[in-house]
Amino acid sequence: MQEITEDDEVKGLYWVTINGRRFLATKNFAPGISVYGERTLKRGSEEYRIWDPYRSKLAAAMFKGLSFMPIGEGSRVLYLGASTGTTVSHVSDIVGSSGVVFAVEVSHRVARELVEHVAKHRRNVIPIVEDARNYSKYGVVYGKIDVVYSDIAQPDQTEIALGNCRRYLSPRGYLMLVVKSRSIDVVKEPEVVIRAEQERIKEAGLDIVQSILSLEPYDRDHGFILSRMQTTKDSSS
Repeated sequence: MQEITEDDEVKGLYWVTINGRRFLATKNFAPGISVYGERTLKRGSEEYRIWDPYRSKLAAAMFKGLSFMPIGEGSRVLYLGASTGTTVSHVSDIVGSSGVVFAVEVSHRVARELVEHVAKHRRNVIPIVEDARNYSKYGVVYGKIDVVYSDIAQPDQTEIALGNCRRYLSPRGYLMLVVKSRSIDVVKEPEVVIRAEQERIKEAGLDIVQSILSLEPYDRDHGFILSRMQTTKDSSS
């Protein structure tokens, strides 16, 4: 027995119950195309992709109690650290034909996989092969961004994300930050590192909506911070 129900809060996000077990899913924007070997389900003419929290930190955050999901149908997302596109593809499913995902990846080799497996089949994904530090060089990003999603393994990962926010984020937009604590400090306890990054975000003028101090058992030594711009100041200045 299986049951598929749309999330009450986020259009484009689904919960699937199979034999009593609950899974997260998105409706496939590119039916028939698998990105990372994920399980798919059919209901009538629609195809749904199971979203694996062990392969995606955003899915892990939702399973760990993320209270608000700012990415929805029509959202404009700047995704830093796109990698091969596992999470990008599910974000693409959610934003749909009226949204767009600008997917930034610094590695040319990895970006080729992103293009081949994701962007090639999804017109709402625009790959950008660039270091996220060089946000002034993206070129193809147009208009204001609703959500900056950052998943990069650098000691200054928070500052990089904030720089992108200052350049592109709309005055009331959101920052979704994956904190890779061991990339910042290998000695301090992950929770201490995550709380320190939270303070950096507050000092930069964003309101903390929620902090998830651990993504275990899905990811070790990772946290997740959701924040929102608190000023109406033009973020492109």
